[in-house]
Amino acid sequence: MAEPERSEQRRLKPAPLIFEPAEAAADPEHFFDLESIEDPRELLARATELTLAFRAATDRAIEFQAIAAAQLGDPRRFDRLTPADIAERAEWTEDYARKMIEFGEDLLRNNGRVYDV
Repeated sequence: MAEPERSEQRRLKPAPLIFEPAEAAADPEHFFDLESIEDPRELLARATELTLAFRAATDRAIEFQAIAAAQLGDPRRFDRLTPADIAERAEWTEDYARKMIEFGEDLLRNNGRVYDV
């Protein structure tokens, strides 16, 4: 009984993303040491942890992109950027930049200083 609970806890907490040494990253066959794991169960578990960690990191990074876009597009700023300028810097479409600005405004409004960057 304890085993399923432990594996459930492992799934809820993504693996930490640790930068690999430059020489390891330069090797196209090397990826977070997954190539050295021989047990398929262990490989699946570690690869799943990394997948969850990358998803969590992506979600968090998108939130910070939105916050930055909202701050850069804030009409109260003397150096405000237009949605087109923000889109160009972030390699987005102008429509997507507008949506990200709105999303960032919502994050800032709903979370207060939590996201003060």
